[in-house]
Amino acid sequence: MIQIADMQFQSIWLVDFKFSVPPGEKPTPICLVAWELGSGRRIKFFQDELMAMKSPPYTSDKYSLFVSYCASAEMGCHLSLRWDLPANVLDLYCEFRNLTNGRPTPCGDGLLGALTWFGLSGFEVVEKESMRKLALRGGPWSPEEKMALLAYSESDVAALAKLLPRMKPSLDMPRALLRGQYMKAVAKMQTIGVPIDTQALAILNNNWPKIQDDLIDEIDSDYGVFVGRIFNRSHFAAYLIRNNISWPRHPSGALNLDDDTFREMARSNPKIAPLRELRVAMGQMYLPDLAVGVDGRNRCVLNAFHARTGRNQPSNSKFIFGPAVWLRGLILPEPGWGLAYIDWAQQEFGIAAALSGDPNMQAAYRSGDPYLTFAKQAGAVPPDATKSSHPIERDQFKSWALAVLYGMGEASLANRIGKPVAMARELIKLHKQIYRRFWNWSDAAVDHAMLYGKLWTTFGWIVHTARPANPRFFKNFPMQANGAEMLRLACCLALNCGVRVCAPVHDAILIEAPLDELEDAVVTAQQAMSDASAAVLAGFRLGSEAKIIRYPDRYMDPRGTKMWETVWSIIGVRHPG
Repeated sequence: MIQIADMQFQSIWLVDFKFSVPPGEKPTPICLVAWELGSGRRIKFFQDELMAMKSPPYTSDKYSLFVSYCASAEMGCHLSLRWDLPANVLDLYCEFRNLTNGRPTPCGDGLLGALTWFGLSGFEVVEKESMRKLALRGGPWSPEEKMALLAYSESDVAALAKLLPRMKPSLDMPRALLRGQYMKAVAKMQTIGVPIDTQALAILNNNWPKIQDDLIDEIDSDYGVFVGRIFNRSHFAAYLIRNNISWPRHPSGALNLDDDTFREMARSNPKIAPLRELRVAMGQMYLPDLAVGVDGRNRCVLNAFHARTGRNQPSNSKFIFGPAVWLRGLILPEPGWGLAYIDWAQQEFGIAAALSGDPNMQAAYRSGDPYLTFAKQAGAVPPDATKSSHPIERDQFKSWALAVLYGMGEASLANRIGKPVAMARELIKLHKQIYRRFWNWSDAAVDHAMLYGKLWTTFGWIVHTARPANPRFFKNFPMQANGAEMLRLACCLALNCGVRVCAPVHDAILIEAPLDELEDAVVTAQQAMSDASAAVLAGFRLGSEAKIIRYPDRYMDPRGTKMWETVWSIIGVRHPG
């Protein structure tokens, strides 16, 4: 028996695959090298041998431990070979990220960066561009090339053998194995992918230059802020003045024009939304970058645990949920199938209510509409008010409540809601009075981060306090990071119940099923999400909402509907669906 932290295993296998994966496709394994720590056994196999195997050449049962770096790649190879996934996965990438999250890593968070962090020699894993190109080229390979690729893989296994002993003292094994479970889920989701309307995508690609120019003519006529294809800052400032819109600024006084600011402002000023979509279309979206395989599935690396909050960070240009929201209209279920987009209802508000133990906040969440209840608790609307009778007040209190959860100060809040700073100050004061226990808890979390240098989630995802520290980040971290824990667990539970999860999307999942099984799949997925919230929040359950799409209908985000219609109008083709 071999012991890792407080757990014992009959065998521990260090494993590395080399593979090729064209954009949007599933990985094609090229070779495999694995070492077993206890016996010293070492195995090597090339592609033709791997393809002939019906099961892994190493033990992968509950008594064994599978160790790799960025295990979703190895798990993807298992799925491509139709092998069962290992019962226990320890991903040293996840654990290195957790160990160093928030701290500077001079050589990055790859395998070489981890070795360097621990003062270990990494000369054997220095990236070899020629080997990467050789793997991407595909076969056939000469005997010499096969030997070179196997040696390339073995160098990574040797690095794992050096790294594991140095990381053992810091491993929290039960939680580390939970993170390994999620890397298995990531591989499954990356294998399933998101179904894309490739016909519509081809039309958009072929007409993209015309679309960009005509979008400016069509949409900018309401704003007058573009000069050619260039967004003009002074013209935009004039537009804001003409329309009496208050806009966030940098300390220098310059308008803050990053996309996060535009996104937030579009929420409180809906007439800004088309302009934001236009900016994204002009400056950030290159349709050919969307990673779509020959089977019409959008697949890309989800980059699990990449964000400081532990959230996924897939490429904005390759992932269908990354670019402008109107492009989500390309998501189309296959004939005879349906999709469901299931998201937690007011997730961040619910997490804050549960973790802080604030009774007023919990009552607001359980009411089904925490923002309207907040307005009632504040005396801004009558007790019998509804979403339809007081929509403006409800939306205002939603904006204020979320801004406070994000740690927004009075000046930023005033900018966001377009009101004087004095009014924003009173709103924050009101929130503090109604949700006093939440504020005590939230302030204590920030104090702990500043005094002791770290915060962590229910399941042990840690962020370290770097200097200079941003208190606003640490105020929001418990909601965002525990939300990430919840999403990871929900994906694992749903997949283990046989639900086909196409992708995780911040606080939601996209699933698919045959039409006659779709409603049952939604019920199962929502139960998984409820169970995940209860596990993270000590029994407090969050509700979820499901948007169901049945073929031949397509997925549409309401925020992008106008842009979608405008684009197809420009092309002069009746859009599919």
